[in-house]
Amino acid sequence: MDDQALADYMSEATDRLIGRVRQLARRNPAETRFLLRFAIAEKKAARTRKEQENAGCHVPGFLIASITTSCNLHCRGCYARADGICGRSDRRELTDSEWQSIFRQASDLGISFCILAGGEPLMRRDLLRQAALHRGTVFPVFTNGTLMDSEALELFDVYRNLIPIFSLEGLQKTTDLRRGAGTFDRVTAAMQEAARRHLFFGVSVTVTAANLKEVTGVAFQDRLEEAGCGIVFFIEYVPTGNDVGLALGRSKRAELAEGVQNCRNRYRQTVFMSFPADEARFGGCIGAGRGFFHINPYGDAEACPASPYSDMNLRDHRLTEVLRSPLFGRLRTAGLLHGEPVGGCILREREDEVRSLVHIETD
Repeated sequence: MDDQALADYMSEATDRLIGRVRQLARRNPAETRFLLRFAIAEKKAARTRKEQENAGCHVPGFLIASITTSCNLHCRGCYARADGICGRSDRRELTDSEWQSIFRQASDLGISFCILAGGEPLMRRDLLRQAALHRGTVFPVFTNGTLMDSEALELFDVYRNLIPIFSLEGLQKTTDLRRGAGTFDRVTAAMQEAARRHLFFGVSVTVTAANLKEVTGVAFQDRLEEAGCGIVFFIEYVPTGNDVGLALGRSKRAELAEGVQNCRNRYRQTVFMSFPADEARFGGCIGAGRGFFHINPYGDAEACPASPYSDMNLRDHRLTEVLRSPLFGRLRTAGLLHGEPVGGCILREREDEVRSLVHIETD
C-alpha cells in the first residue's frame, strides 16, 4: 500500500480517538473544550500537510520526541539504555527553548501528534507545560507512571492535549519483573486517579514471546477497560542484547495479530494500535518520515527510536530540511523499510546497511 493508504489509516485512528474522547467529554467540560479545539486544529493541519505534499514535501502526522535521557527506572531490555542514550554526559540535551522551536515548526507543518518519550518525560515537567501551549497539537506522554504525583496529574488535568500513556508489561507479576517491585501497584493507582479526573489516558505494552498471551488476554484487557483506558499500544519487543529469545518469531507475530483483532472485536470502546504489525498493511516500516520520525534528546533526527543513526541535527537544520534528509530518502529508495522483521524493528536488524548510508552521506 502507498503513502495515501498510510495517511488514511492515520486519519481513521484519529477519528477513533476523537470518538473515544467525545465519550469522556460528556462528563467533563474541559474535555469538551479540548475536543472542539482539536477538531478544528486537525482539519487545518490536514490541509497544511496536503499543501506541503503538493509542494513536494511529505509531512507525516506523527513525530516522536525523546525529550530527556534521565529515567528513574532501569527496565530490562530498554533500548534507550542499550544504545547509550540514557545516562550519557558527553552530549548536551536540547534546551526547553530549542524543543519549543521544534514543536512550533511541527505545528506549522501540520504535524498533529507529537509523542513525548525519554528516558522518563515527567522528569522535564516545565517542558511539558511549554509543549502544552501548542493547543493544536496532541502530546501523548509515554511515562512509566511511577512519577505521577498530584502535581503531574494536575498538569494533565489543566492541559488536556497532554495525554498520559502508562507503560505496563501485563499484570502485576509480569510488570514488576521487568520494571521493578511495586511498579504495577503504583501505575494502576495513577490510572485510577486519572480516571477519577475523567482524563483520557492509554497504556503502552512491550510485547514479548513471554507475555504475548497475557497482554492480549481477557484478564489483562478487562482490567484496562475497567480502569478506563482509552487506547492500547502493542509494541513488539526489540532485542537489545542477549534476550533475542524474547523477540516474536513469525508464528508468534501471527498470534499477536490474531490477539489484537480479538481485542478490537471485544473491546469496542478502546482503540488498539500495534507496531510493527499494523505496518505490514503499508509495505513495511513507517519510520524515516513515512508515518513518523524520531528526534533524540540531543536533537539528532532518526528514522525511529530503535535505529539510532542520523545525518541531521535540529540544532543545525529545520524540520523541513530533516523531512528531505538524504538518509531518510535513501532508506526509502533502497528498500530498507520493506520486509518482515525477525525481532521488532527491521531497521535495527539491518543496522550495518543503515550505518553505511549514514557514512555515505557524511563523508
